[in-house]
Amino acid sequence: MDEPPTNWDQQEEENPSVSTAASKFSGLNVNAVEFIPSFGTGLSFGSKAPSVPTPPLPKTPPSTPVVVRHTHETESNLAQKLNIITNQIELNGQQKIKEDFPTREEDELADDQNERMMDDSTTMPTTTTVNKTTLAASSTVPKEKKNIVIKRDIVRKKEPVNIVFCGHVDAGKSTIGGQLMFLTGQVDKRTLEKYQNEAREKSRESWYLSWALDTNEEEREKGKTVEVGRAWFETEKKHFIILDAPGHKCFVPNMIGGAAQADIAILVISARKGEFETGFERGGQTREHAMLVKTAGVRYLVVLINKMDDPTVNWDQARYEEIRDKLTPYLKKCGFKPGEDTIFMPCSGMSGALLKEHPGDQILPWYKGPTFIEYLDSVPSFNRSIDGPLRMPIVERYKEMGTIVMGKIESGCCRVGDRCVLMPNRTRVEVTNIYYEDIETDSCVCGENVRLKLKNVEEEEISIGFILCDTQQEPCGVGRVFDAQIAILEHKSIICPGYSAVLHIHAAVAEVQLKKLITLIDRKTGDRTQEHPRFIKQDQVGIARFELSQAGQAICMEPFKHFPQLGRFTLRDEGRTVAVGKVLKIIE
Repeated sequence: MDEPPTNWDQQEEENPSVSTAASKFSGLNVNAVEFIPSFGTGLSFGSKAPSVPTPPLPKTPPSTPVVVRHTHETESNLAQKLNIITNQIELNGQQKIKEDFPTREEDELADDQNERMMDDSTTMPTTTTVNKTTLAASSTVPKEKKNIVIKRDIVRKKEPVNIVFCGHVDAGKSTIGGQLMFLTGQVDKRTLEKYQNEAREKSRESWYLSWALDTNEEEREKGKTVEVGRAWFETEKKHFIILDAPGHKCFVPNMIGGAAQADIAILVISARKGEFETGFERGGQTREHAMLVKTAGVRYLVVLINKMDDPTVNWDQARYEEIRDKLTPYLKKCGFKPGEDTIFMPCSGMSGALLKEHPGDQILPWYKGPTFIEYLDSVPSFNRSIDGPLRMPIVERYKEMGTIVMGKIESGCCRVGDRCVLMPNRTRVEVTNIYYEDIETDSCVCGENVRLKLKNVEEEEISIGFILCDTQQEPCGVGRVFDAQIAILEHKSIICPGYSAVLHIHAAVAEVQLKKLITLIDRKTGDRTQEHPRFIKQDQVGIARFELSQAGQAICMEPFKHFPQLGRFTLRDEGRTVAVGKVLKIIE
């Protein structure tokens, strides 16, 4: 190894090549500003010597001295990495840029790529733009795929069917619902054992099956359903939504809201001695519920004669036929046709007999009909207007990370991102999320009971009975004065103009006043019998004009012939159903 020189001047004299390089360095501006790489606006190397002009950076790589390359080593490495990323984007524009830069390819770079670093660094703004464009293009691809999924998903594999359990209090409605959920696998055995232990602690052991639907502490304590319970189960062919309506006469308004969403009604009758008679006599809920479900537009009725395994009955055929023969005339009066849209079947909600499987000829030799689930599966499909305008009466609303509304879609379909209007206030909203049986989905169709999360509206601005409509077609009708055909079911005295009652139409509730009687109609022929009568009484049918009692109030409704689901209504007064009717014309 050579000895170091005594001074650097001596080294310069001994090595002429170094002195030549030093003379070249003398022309450099040593007082230049410190170099800071800037990739967004090109590279800046400080001020050049005054003798050298500043030409625009050429496309071809300039002949850069070796020393400069070593001086800007960091710049070279960064430029190499950026160059690799740019090449990757050009090869595959759909790929996402990886966060960690590749290191293995750095060693394999050719020298001409190194020499082109100045050109690449100066054109970085363009590259950044390309990156944004390609990222935007790649982000639009999933959206197109999602739209395709929505179109395919708009027809579900299993038809949704809403069934409402109604009947007199303590007939066993919630117990049958809980047993159905257990038999179809919606509630496991461990959960039922937990309910059984909790019920035993409260001396309510026989109620444990109903706890699958009665989730409220008050309902479990008293053994009475207050609000409409919701659950679901599936068979091989269909998806069933259970609506467990309260049976107590104090909660009939809640029951009407549940019946308004139903396609099939399950009228539960207790076969015990005395219990059927109590429910069927005047003032019992068996009569009222049968009439209300028909008024609500339910097409099929299943009469489940429950508690057939009770010691007082013990699957007695005579008791079954006695109940069937007493109920049939009244159901015909309500408008049902036994044998066509109405079926009777015995069952036991506690043991589950005849709900899913036949208990066997030893226990029940005289019944040869279908089981409950077999009959539900055999019901013909319902004609639903998927292509019609969106109509969703709101039966419940609450706040949970946004405003959520619940209800059954009566017509049309809805997708995430759809812009809708809430009637009657004409509030513009946007659907951000759709939940179908606790599963988030991207679309929903008529017949389904769903929860929608809405944007641009607060919970306080929504009332039960509002209707969600689409903006593409005409929204639903809104009225405060309307003409309707009514049938008086039960009223002690005559009804004259000025009479007030509570109107239940779909999910909406409002107080109305009878303004004038237009005509009376013959029940059998349908002909007008008397124009402008002074009064109307029980068992008579007439056309009358009603007006909402509260000034400035309006509710959503449609003429019955245009949209039956929004044109049926019930009039109640003093806790009793006074009349049923249908809207003929909206006046204002």
